[in-house]
Amino acid sequence: MSDGAALAGPDGVLRCPWALSAPEYVAYHDEEWGRPVHGDDALFERLSLEAFQSGLSWITILRRRPGFRAAFADFKIASVAAFTDEDRERLLTDTGIIRNRAKIDATLANARALTEWSPGELDALIWSHAPGPAGRPVPKTLSDVPPVTPESTALSKALKKRGLRFVGPTTAYALMQACGLVNDHLEACGARSAP
Repeated sequence: MSDGAALAGPDGVLRCPWALSAPEYVAYHDEEWGRPVHGDDALFERLSLEAFQSGLSWITILRRRPGFRAAFADFKIASVAAFTDEDRERLLTDTGIIRNRAKIDATLANARALTEWSPGELDALIWSHAPGPAGRPVPKTLSDVPPVTPESTALSKALKKRGLRFVGPTTAYALMQACGLVNDHLEACGARSAP
């Protein structure tokens, strides 16, 4: 049983212990999680997927990500904003995604809200909430990683104020971790210093 410290994977490389619970996690952990993500559409995808993950395991979303991308027009904001009632009904019966009415409706509403924003505005707003790395202690175990921070609470409030839904502080922090605003790879994790 892990104490939450980095563990050696099958290749001997130390990783955050959650990355070893399923094969798909290894690639996600090593190649994506914690790497900087920019671009409104790319961040809309991550924000939407984090919202769909709420109350579920991330592996459920990761395994269905191709289905989500197909169902939501690769998360192109303008395309999703143009979805019709027929598209909504299609999504509610699509077995390739999580068929949660509230989350589907939030994704469609968020895309419509974002079409009113200037290009680059979502990227700028999200990244304006990145904490300074000097003020954050490097986590040694999973218990050192918070579920919510003052920055994620502020980001959640800023997104909600601008009309976005399903963006609570915990979801906002998961977004910050996934998109590289914070580096929560454990101190001994081989991916911590990856470019």
